[in-house]
Amino acid sequence: MSFFSDLIAPFLASVAMGRIEIYNEFSLQHELGIFLRTKFPDYRVQFERNVSFFFQQPMSFTKREIDISVFSSDRTVLKCAIELKYPRNGQYPKQMFSFCKDIAFAEELNAAGFSHAVLMIFADDHLFHRGPVEGIYGYFRGGKMLNGRVCKPTGSKDDEVTINGMYTVNWSPVAGSLMCSIVEVTAAG
Repeated sequence: MSFFSDLIAPFLASVAMGRIEIYNEFSLQHELGIFLRTKFPDYRVQFERNVSFFFQQPMSFTKREIDISVFSSDRTVLKCAIELKYPRNGQYPKQMFSFCKDIAFAEELNAAGFSHAVLMIFADDHLFHRGPVEGIYGYFRGGKMLNGRVCKPTGSKDDEVTINGMYTVNWSPVAGSLMCSIVEVTAAG
């Protein structure tokens, strides 16, 4: 099963046709969860699950909760972990750094046992995907390969995250001004 073509593309098509309406991160999380439940009737699709629910041994994760997780009832099959972003209040460099942290978290979840780990970014503000390409902006506006150490671009600037794989943030139109980028993490990056 191709995660994108079998699952995400039909979801995006439903949004584009107006069958599914998303207007913030909360609506995105719930509409995608409902959609995934129809695709995986034999699996659990749950929201905001703490990583300790899946991994009993102490592990270090960038974050503690998974936005959407799809797994078997006995937790022997960890099908998918999805992180979602739908920024609504500007704060471009701060939100972009948050995207980077989510990619690192998705890598950790994949390495720990989830078959698929995905970051889905939705933005209807053009400044997330167009504008100057210096610094962190280059990853989200200029097609710069996202890999290695990324430092927090605002505030004390002492926070950083390391991304092991190599990813390109490619934006695709969904509906109206809404754009989407999907970053799928695999074991190879």
